[in-house]
Amino acid sequence: MNRELKELEKKIGYRFQKFALLKKAMVHSSYANEMHLPKYNCNERLEFLGDAVLELISSEFLFFDESRMQEGDLTKLRASMVCEPALAFCARQLNLGEYLLLGKGEEATGGRKRESVVSDAMEALIGAIYIDGGFASAKEFILKFVLNDLDNRQLFYDSKTILQETVQANFKEGLQYRLIDEKGPDHNKSFSSAVYIGEKRYGTGEGKTKKAAEQEAAYQSILMLREKNIK
Repeated sequence: MNRELKELEKKIGYRFQKFALLKKAMVHSSYANEMHLPKYNCNERLEFLGDAVLELISSEFLFFDESRMQEGDLTKLRASMVCEPALAFCARQLNLGEYLLLGKGEEATGGRKRESVVSDAMEALIGAIYIDGGFASAKEFILKFVLNDLDNRQLFYDSKTILQETVQANFKEGLQYRLIDEKGPDHNKSFSSAVYIGEKRYGTGEGKTKKAAEQEAAYQSILMLREKNIK
């Protein structure tokens, strides 16, 4: 486990003074329960702290970056940037799920890829960095891995709406999402979907739900269309 976590340290560009904090950030409650550890030995307390640190740093970022935006709009934008799907997206960039300690049941049901699990781990990691290295270190991590590439991530989250508008403006044919594959047992299914405009196939996507697969397919389709200068 230590070797894997050293690899994670290299990925994030931060070396822990108290390595035990990084270990605790990766302990899911299901593992603590299975190992009969005290409840406070899982990552939930670090997640609680990391959530608060993330809210403060993202608020400061938006306050200066969006100097003319009103309070209500700032609140909505911050919520979209640090919501569960957004943090899960960031966690996937780090492959964070692979470093988690999970109970056997959580492991068997696809916990390493579950958005709620990996987004919570992302917040726990922020909390661990904050305790170990202070505000400046946590801010550096958040700017690098959470508040980066916001335009591209916004495109991903709004992909189905953006694709629908693009198709309506540029095509006579209708837009369809078709399920092209479904695999795995009922408790741990994976879906594959494809976008069709008329009878022509465009992007494909995979996900733990049909909605997630369609979202990825829409995003890939937008990128394909933009390569052809269709917006």
